[in-house]
Amino acid sequence: MVRLAETAGARRHALVQGRRARPDPKFFAGRGKVEEIGRAAEDLNAGCVIFNHHLSPAQERNLERELNRRVMDRTSLILEIFAQRAKTNEGKLQVELAQLEHLSTRLVRGWSHLERQRGALGKTGGPGEKQLELDRRMLGQRVLVLRAKLEQLRMRREVQRRARMRRDVPSVSLVGYTNAGKSTLFNALTHAKGYVADQLFATLDATTRRVFLPGAGTVVVSDTVGFIRDLPTGLVAAFRATLEETVRADLLLHVVDASAPARDMQIEEVNKVLAGIGAEKTPRLLVWNKIDLAGDVPGVERDEYGKIFRVRVSARTGSGLAGLRGALAEFARGCPGAARWHDFHPPTEAQSEPMDSACR
Repeated sequence: MVRLAETAGARRHALVQGRRARPDPKFFAGRGKVEEIGRAAEDLNAGCVIFNHHLSPAQERNLERELNRRVMDRTSLILEIFAQRAKTNEGKLQVELAQLEHLSTRLVRGWSHLERQRGALGKTGGPGEKQLELDRRMLGQRVLVLRAKLEQLRMRREVQRRARMRRDVPSVSLVGYTNAGKSTLFNALTHAKGYVADQLFATLDATTRRVFLPGAGTVVVSDTVGFIRDLPTGLVAAFRATLEETVRADLLLHVVDASAPARDMQIEEVNKVLAGIGAEKTPRLLVWNKIDLAGDVPGVERDEYGKIFRVRVSARTGSGLAGLRGALAEFARGCPGAARWHDFHPPTEAQSEPMDSACR
């Protein structure tokens, strides 16, 4: 939660924690805890109070009135980060759609003029309608426009995807928890110069590059947005056009931060999101990244049946990338007829070293 707030540009003044059996219907937190938060915010002259939970519109409105400050829940905070990170036209459209759908349930907050009637000929009442209803109508119209534009972009992606399928070009998508090093690995594999930073959701816009692997041909690699615990469902729906690259991929590179203490939880959360978008059956390769920080060594691991288990790499130093490129090359040679994961046995690190030099 602190990392999310810092990524959004907020500065932490105080962290208030509490434990409760069930959320309070009015404030989410109890009355005493809300008073404690209010005293801390007053003493520190805080401009905003952020809750690491999803608040209902009524709870958010009641908290703002009680604390006399702006209140943000986890969903609003993530939307704020996404709005800052979106660079491409498609990314901005997806973020705006998610923001408007989130705002649609919160229009009544703090707007006293929304209760007035707009009558005809200067009279009260009449055929006029409430300003709130007008705002909702305008918001709904904008949502329809955004969905239509995103649908056009989705159809364009579909045309490009069918062209790759006709040419039998395998597609690989990088997925993983946010800040796992996907963009660094993407740049190392494709020699691209995408934006890289030690921040949550540093990459928001999907990027696709071609990679030529000697002896295997061309592979299309896509870098996608990172996942996080309790990812808002509205974001998943808004970014469905981008996430289709993940669903339709021939292989998923599940990038994991090997140095993260909660890496098992992060793997589980990513698997939940993949299942939610219909990509649970897509073949995947587990890639442990940042082994230089974890004190691990590069290599390709197999289980007792000789099947691939995971590849250990460091995208920052380049250690272990030879084995990963060799694994991708063998997978590409088996596409499209043998694109099933149980038929895929990547070479060892030593076998892949000459291939890495040839790629350079």
